[in-house]
Amino acid sequence: MENDIIDWIREYVKSSGAKGAVVGNSGGKDSATVIALLTKALGSENVIAVEMPCNSKSEDIEDGKIVADTFGVKNIIVDMTKMYKDLNEAVEETNITISEEANINVKPRLRMTILYAIAQTHNYLVAGTGNACEIFVGYTTKWGDSASDFNPLANLTVEEVKQVGLALGVPEKIINKAPNDGLSSLSDEEKLGVSYLQISEYMKTGKTDQEAMDKIKKLHKKTSHKRDPIPTFIKP
Repeated sequence: MENDIIDWIREYVKSSGAKGAVVGNSGGKDSATVIALLTKALGSENVIAVEMPCNSKSEDIEDGKIVADTFGVKNIIVDMTKMYKDLNEAVEETNITISEEANINVKPRLRMTILYAIAQTHNYLVAGTGNACEIFVGYTTKWGDSASDFNPLANLTVEEVKQVGLALGVPEKIINKAPNDGLSSLSDEEKLGVSYLQISEYMKTGKTDQEAMDKIKKLHKKTSHKRDPIPTFIKP
């Protein structure tokens, strides 16, 4: 499977006229697998990995460096802490206090702004890192990590991402790391209330544990707006 994805990336980037790709480097398996795929498709010299900590765990920053070193890509660290604080303070001056959940979503939107600024400067494309399970239950931020120019993982389940990552040499430490958004103190599965294995099972068979299945159906329906095209008024 990995060779097919690599060929697809190479052809897509070439046809777009871009010189390379930029990818957010979270230190997790998804971004690590995308970095591995990009280096195989485009060459490590044409890939820029960007770590964007914002009151982040030091472990995630170190893991991001491990990934970048493993695949020999340029790794940039843009600390978002100040810009995130400034944005909050600017909004609070209007007497609006941003809610906790909205605050979590501000961070990935800031990160995508940074990635596109770097990409446009270098005539690169932004590579997405969201996998099929995340997309199915809407575990993405609209116009944040859901935004990209192309996404090699969008149709791969978490298990398939792990298989591809291991085949391409992503360190097992990264592959086996408990998935988290790097934004809150909870793991992905703690926030979702279901496991990625259950989501994968439901996507493939339409069945899983009844309690999990009910949650998955509810999440899928509630987040349909993240997958659907933007509604537009059609002139009569």
